Amino acid sequence: MYRLDGTAGEERELPESLFGRPLSVPLLHEVVTALRATGRRGCAHTKTRAEVSGGGRKPWRQKGTGRARHGSIRSPLWRKGGVVFGPRPRSFRQDLPRKKFQMAFAQALSEKFRCGELQLTQDWVLEPPKTRKAQEAVDRLKIPRQAVVVTAQISENLRRSLRNLPGIRLARSSDVNARDVLGARRVVLTLSGLEGLLKRVPNGNV
Repeated sequence: MYRLDGTAGEERELPESLFGRPLSVPLLHEVVTALRATGRRGCAHTKTRAEVSGGGRKPWRQKGTGRARHGSIRSPLWRKGGVVFGPRPRSFRQDLPRKKFQMAFAQALSEKFRCGELQLTQDWVLEPPKTRKAQEAVDRLKIPRQAVVVTAQISENLRRSLRNLPGIRLARSSDVNARDVLGARRVVLTLSGLEGLLKRVPNGNV
């Protein structure tokens, strides 16, 4: 465990249930795809010929004009007409067993641990909130950009201190998922964040 000044502190033993899982690429791909799909808004909307305004009168008579027969200027064949099979509001949510999400999350943490991209630090206490102090801690801990700091609770001082640092984001231990872990170049676990993760696996089994 590292202190915020960059010096090494006490050692902690990480449970194998969270940090010693073998990697399953198909499972991670399935779970990350489901997480990304759930984040889609799905609010694209096009109007059909029944929803487009106008078109109540037949443009011209059926026969005798020499032109093609039409019944409405809001036909999909016409400019400003309705759209055929266009996008409609929908949910992209993909339902998977909760066990898969848990296994993928543990495998993502295990892979970060094996790659040396997992860092354990003491809790970040920054009072008063200062971006400069947060930047100094990031520099001393040699945290790269695109890192995620996992803590049990996000205090207002911590949020205000880190919000202006490029590439550094905060996540609660109860909310972080496999996508957040895999998308970060460094996963910074605070002590409270580690305890929060252990509460997600109370029996030691994922």
